Amino acid sequence: MSRDVYITSLGKFLPGEPISNEQLEDYLGKVRGRPSRARSRVLSQNGITQRYYAIDREQRSSFRNWDLAVNAIKDALSRSPITLSEMDLLVTATTQADLVLPGFASQVHRALGGPSCELASLHGICSAGMQALKVATLQVATGEAERAVVCASELVSRLLKAGHYEEVAGGPNALPFEAEFLRWMLSDGAGAAVLQDRPHPTRPSLKVDWIDIRSHANRYELGMYIGANRGTDGEFGTGWIDYNSFTEAAAAGVFTIKQDIRRLEALVGLGVDGFFAHMDQGRLNPAEIDWCLIHYSSHYFKKPIVDLLKKGGVHIPEERWFTNLSTRGNTGCASIFLMLEELVNEGRARPGERIFCMVPESGGFITCYAMLTVVPPARASLPEVSTSTPMASSSPAPTSAPAPAPEAAPLLAASGDPIREKLVRELTHVWVDFEAKLQRVPVIEKLTRGVFTVEDYQQLLINLRQQVVEGSRWIARAASSITAEHLALRSSFIRHARDEHRDYEMLERHYVSVGGRQEDIARAPKNIGSEALSAWMFHRAGQENPFDLLGAMFIIEGLGNRVARRWGLAIRDQLGLNDEQVRFFLYHGDNDGTHMERLEAALGSGILTPELAARVAKTAKVTARLYLLQLEELGNV
Repeated sequence: MSRDVYITSLGKFLPGEPISNEQLEDYLGKVRGRPSRARSRVLSQNGITQRYYAIDREQRSSFRNWDLAVNAIKDALSRSPITLSEMDLLVTATTQADLVLPGFASQVHRALGGPSCELASLHGICSAGMQALKVATLQVATGEAERAVVCASELVSRLLKAGHYEEVAGGPNALPFEAEFLRWMLSDGAGAAVLQDRPHPTRPSLKVDWIDIRSHANRYELGMYIGANRGTDGEFGTGWIDYNSFTEAAAAGVFTIKQDIRRLEALVGLGVDGFFAHMDQGRLNPAEIDWCLIHYSSHYFKKPIVDLLKKGGVHIPEERWFTNLSTRGNTGCASIFLMLEELVNEGRARPGERIFCMVPESGGFITCYAMLTVVPPARASLPEVSTSTPMASSSPAPTSAPAPAPEAAPLLAASGDPIREKLVRELTHVWVDFEAKLQRVPVIEKLTRGVFTVEDYQQLLINLRQQVVEGSRWIARAASSITAEHLALRSSFIRHARDEHRDYEMLERHYVSVGGRQEDIARAPKNIGSEALSAWMFHRAGQENPFDLLGAMFIIEGLGNRVARRWGLAIRDQLGLNDEQVRFFLYHGDNDGTHMERLEAALGSGILTPELAARVAKTAKVTARLYLLQLEELGNV
């Protein structure tokens, strides 16, 4: 690996309510109306007490598999330093997708949304989740991806419905144990992870030390399968797509999922043998394992694993073993993600601890191993950001402020004028809607969650610099469009332009102080949102007496008056900066109240009519939307 890789957040989705063992046939149904004779035997061995299904009691699907994946990804992103819009790689794993084609990653991407990005679909059984994790890890390690999202999702309950088994030809007792066995073993669920080349700034992360995956299908028969029947000679017969019709294939039972249970015992030895091999190679020291997460389909297999490890001189104390099989069920390729999610998100894993993961798969006889190290938040030991010019003393240690409630609208004084009072009500509505949407803009969401980065700050400064340069120009243009009978208002616009026209220099100094080059910010083009906002402002400023731009000032100056200082303090604290490196925000937070007073004076100057008031409100609404757009499109030039 050329650089370290970290799992910076984990998420899960478990559909519906937990289902007890007594409720299983209420959901899966009874084959040919008869209670299962194998159910109690299987459940007594696997140790599962509850699981989750994405089907209801009428065996109707409540979710699609891509829904499970999307919900797990959103859960992971809710704890992540990144937002969906920053994802540049999506890797998915599943046993059965909703559609035969295209790949599951394409199906998930369509349902998830987000940016155009690279995809990888891993299709398999239990090992597919680890394969997906390794693909993403290698991409991030080599720099091919910066922010990868990995998801493993299983919706197997659809395969286990009684109706599928009733299509199989034969008498009431013709259902083979290898087909029925899995009905009481498998369940639905999804887990997801975000991978980056740096730890989470405010939460513990998992450093990926190594992942090893080996297939032994060259030496072992496939143990779990769908699509054909195995004959007495051990070979597979006609495949599902080679039958004359799907009805004939269904009657032959090739669409039921089967497990050759005779081959499961061999998997225990194969998995432990790989464990020993890593020990002999010096890659694995059992004494350094703080948490041992082994995906086994049944608690029945834990004792043979423990016994064989002990025979090889390995004793892992019981308190170091972790599994949630009994409460989550066997969720196939999602199981290891769901174990890690619970271990980390419930605060059990502590910085410095090492987590060993092992996933043996009976389908293709694949063994997967991984070693992860819990690392503290990156900002627990954040170095002071270097500056290229002398600055004032640094601020206190970074803190993560709670998410603020939407701001009240910038205050406008009471007037007794019905037209103005109605306008105030309309502008208040525009502001409240704008502020609520502002909190969901990715860069502001990151600032609110305390995961803002230096790179985010640089992008924000570039964006604001272009807007500020243009701002004084459109205000001057508006002043030149004001006719002679409104000279006092023209003077007010000119003063406003004069006050603003050098503000961009502060933004350039901030950019250089956090590692950027002055020529880069000075020459950076506007993003597509800034282009739209600038075009709109100049369009309105070129109209005769463009007093509706008071609505635009209401939004922009309102941000300075109500929001800028909060943003500046949050940026300062999260990045370990000092006041001079966020002076633009602090200055506007302290001084834009004066600009709001000019706005009030303009509204009270006698120019307000019902028609102008309506236009002011409309301009405020358009400006708010375009301001959001320029923040949403950071970097998109």
